This record gives sequence, structure tokens and C-alpha cells, in this order.
Amino acid sequence: MPPSSSLQLQLRGLLLHHLSVPTPQQPHRFLSPHSNFSSRFTPAHFLQFLSKPFSSESTANNPRTPEDPDEELSRSLSKELLENPDADPLPVSQRLHLNFSHITPTPSLVRSTLNLSPQAGRTVLGFHHWLTQNLNFSHTDETMSLFADYFGRRKDFKAIHEILVENKEVLGPKTLASCVDRLVRAGRPTQVLGFFDRMENDYGFKRDKDSLRLVVEKLCENGYASYAEKLVKSTAKEIFPDDKICDLLIKGWCVDGKLDEAKRLAGEMYRGGFELGAMAYNSILDCVCKLCRKKDPFRLDSEAEKVLVDMDYYGVPRDVETFNVLITNLCKIRRTEDAMKLFYRMGEWGCYPNETTYLVLISSLYQAARVGEGDEMIDRMKSAGYAIDKKAYYGFLKILCGIERVEHAMSVFKKMKADGCKPGIKTYDLLMGKWAAHNRVDKANALFDEALKNGLTVTPKEYRVEPRYLKKPKAVKKGKKRETLPEKMARKRRRLKQIRLSFVKKPKRTMMR
Repeated sequence: MPPSSSLQLQLRGLLLHHLSVPTPQQPHRFLSPHSNFSSRFTPAHFLQFLSKPFSSESTANNPRTPEDPDEELSRSLSKELLENPDADPLPVSQRLHLNFSHITPTPSLVRSTLNLSPQAGRTVLGFHHWLTQNLNFSHTDETMSLFADYFGRRKDFKAIHEILVENKEVLGPKTLASCVDRLVRAGRPTQVLGFFDRMENDYGFKRDKDSLRLVVEKLCENGYASYAEKLVKSTAKEIFPDDKICDLLIKGWCVDGKLDEAKRLAGEMYRGGFELGAMAYNSILDCVCKLCRKKDPFRLDSEAEKVLVDMDYYGVPRDVETFNVLITNLCKIRRTEDAMKLFYRMGEWGCYPNETTYLVLISSLYQAARVGEGDEMIDRMKSAGYAIDKKAYYGFLKILCGIERVEHAMSVFKKMKADGCKPGIKTYDLLMGKWAAHNRVDKANALFDEALKNGLTVTPKEYRVEPRYLKKPKAVKKGKKRETLPEKMARKRRRLKQIRLSFVKKPKRTMMR
């Protein structure tokens, strides 16, 4: 056999051997783009997302980085706090002393441990005692505020009382703010008044104008303006209120939606020699706009103009918050064009938009499907030196997906990543669900792969596909049915009758009197 023939046979054998080797099967994504979706899921119109082998692919692409020592230590402490107390007869403080005597606690370690132990309950008191007995640690106002926040979330104010009494010497404004905030958010304004009366004797907090202002602010922010006004009037001989406290009281009545009470208090302030500030007028303006939106939106312009005239009459200049109130309320009733005109007129009063102004207008423009102007407002906001965070971008994406502008949502998603905002699981889940609803499995698969590549544990779900995006099966045309003899004779008789009648002279219609 010549050499050329033997070489050809060898190449042929290698080729056959290569073709006979089975290729490894590719792992499933959500669903293959070429699969027959309609035939498999027509009854319920669901898109079944099949899971990937996370253990192999995600581990290979994203090797786990070693944890921060403080984070690992806080997890160990949290595990000890969450352990069943019946399993070990020793108290928590002794167990921590035996197992963690070699560490030096820090405020960040205390914060992370408490955040990881929301179900520990009063076992955290043992953690507090261990910290108190630790020679390498000293409680500060910051660490005490962390414990006050923890027990305040659980509404365990007796535990807060215990730790405050034990550490009077380190208590400061942060702990006071945490205690008052938790009492108010728990819906206990009466206890707040009692706490303010006895806090100097029981805990060593100072009863001065700053502490009074703090308590009044917390009460007014949560709609307890009547309690705040009662506190100010009862302590007026000891601590005389200033303009800031009076403005806070008016703001509290406006937050509560009681415009008459706010006007009554404003009149008392003027008669008492106080002057209303911009915050009080902005609160009244916001309350007026909200009441108009609720009862009669057509009166919003006239009622808001009255408040603005009062501001000019008393010499209170408009600030950016005044325009933010007007723009926000106009956008709430879908008057985006009027809000934009007001935005361009801010410079006439020497005001310049801030971050809130831009975010409200961008959301309103996207909601009105004016996506081009929304993109321009984003560029304008960046040019003004304001950064857009991940939460704001997620709000924009949610609006765009809600008005079915998914393609534009993807362009905003690219801007989000270009600005250094790392998307989270909620962002990917929102976009994947919307693409799945549009029956674009390829786009959803690409986002799923991108999320896994970024180290996010995205779990496959079932998303409902909207019926209008489903491919409807083509109706099969049926063949022409063969005509029977009786049908044929009846058709001929009808046609002959029509021909005969066509030669009959029609009678003329006589005029009726």
C-alpha cells in the first residue's frame, strides 16, 4: 500500500474516533430557547425555571473568600447566645468567659453580634454582663445605645431599665435618643413623658433644652403632637421653648393631618413673640397639599398660593424644601408638566434643586413614559454632583417594568452598573420576572448567568407568562365539505327563484297621505 493511502486511513480512523466520543451534556438553564413552550405549559401558562448545578459551577467561578475575623467571631458569639439555655447549666456570661476570654471586644463586634442574634431575647443580658466583667472592654455611650436599640425592638423596656441603671456613668445623647425613639415607635407616648420627667434622677440624663428638643422631635415625627405640646407647656417654667421647638410642634400637627390645630398654634406663637420659620411653613404647605389631594385636587394651586403669600408677607424666604413639597405633591397627582415648570423657575428665588428634587422628577417622568426626559434628568443630576444609590436605581427599574418599558429598564440597569452600584438579588429577580412574563427566555437566562457570575445566590422560580406574549397556534384550515344531493338541489332551487324574480316588474309605491 502506498504511503499516501495509509496516511488517509489513519486520518479517517482518527476522525471516526473523534465523532464517536459523546459530548458532555450542557447543564440546564431556565429553559432552552428552542424548546416547545406552548406544548408543555399551555394549560397554566407557566414558565418553569430549572435549577443549575450550583455546587459545581458557582463554586468553580466564585471561590469563597475567607471571612473577616470579626465577622467569624461575631457568628461564634451569636451561636453561643442562640443556644438552648437548658442544654448547658452554666449562665451565658460564664460560658462566654470560658470560651472567649482571649478576645478583645470592640463596638463593631458588639453591633454585629446583636444584629446576628435577633431571637436571643434576654440571653443578651448575659452577653452584656460578660462585656461589663471583661477587663479589656469598657462600655461607652455608643455600645449602650446598641443594647437599648436591641431591647427596644423587642419592646422589652424592663431590660433597658436594668442596663441603664447599671451604667449611669457612661450614658449620653446616643443612648437617650435610642430610648426615646424606641418608646415612641412602640406607640407609648405616655411612657415617653414619664421617662423625661424621671430620667435625670433614675439614669443621670440631663434635662435641658437639647433633650427636650429631642423628645419633641421624636414625638412629632410619629404623629404625637398633642403629647409633645403637653410636655412643652408643662416644662415651660423650667425649660423655656425656642423657635425650633415651636416649629417642631407645628410640624407634628401637620404630620397628624390636623391643619386647624397647626394654625391655632401658629397664632399662639405670633402672640407670644415667636416667629415661624421655613420648616413650619413648609409643613403647613405640605399638609394643605395633602388635604387638597385627598378632597379636591383642583383647589391645590389656590390653597398653596395662600400659604406662599403668607410666607412673603411675614418675610420667610422660600427654600429648596418649599419647592420639593410643591413638586412632590404635583407629581403625586400626575401633573408632571407643572412640576417641571416649577423646577425651571427655582432659580428665580435663589434656590437650587437637591437630591430629593431630582429623584422625585425622574420617577415622575418615567411614570409618565417620558423616558428620554428621565434620562436627561439623570444626567443633569450627576452633573450637579449628586450620586444615585442602588435603592434609587431599583425604584426607577420598578417603575419602568411597571409601565412595560423593559428594554429601557435594561439601559438604566447598565447605567446602574456603570455608576458602581452592584445590583442585588431583588434587582435581578425583578428583571428576570419581567423578561419571563414577556416570554423572552434568552434574556432571563443571560441575567441568571450574570447573577451567578457576580456571586449572588439566585434561586430559580416559576414566573407567569402574560397571555398576549404567548405564540398562538395556527388554526388548521379544514377541507371543503362535500355537498350532498339534497343540499345541491335546494341551492339550485334558491338560485332559480332569484332568477325568476329578477324578471318580475316591481310595483310602484303610491304616495301616502
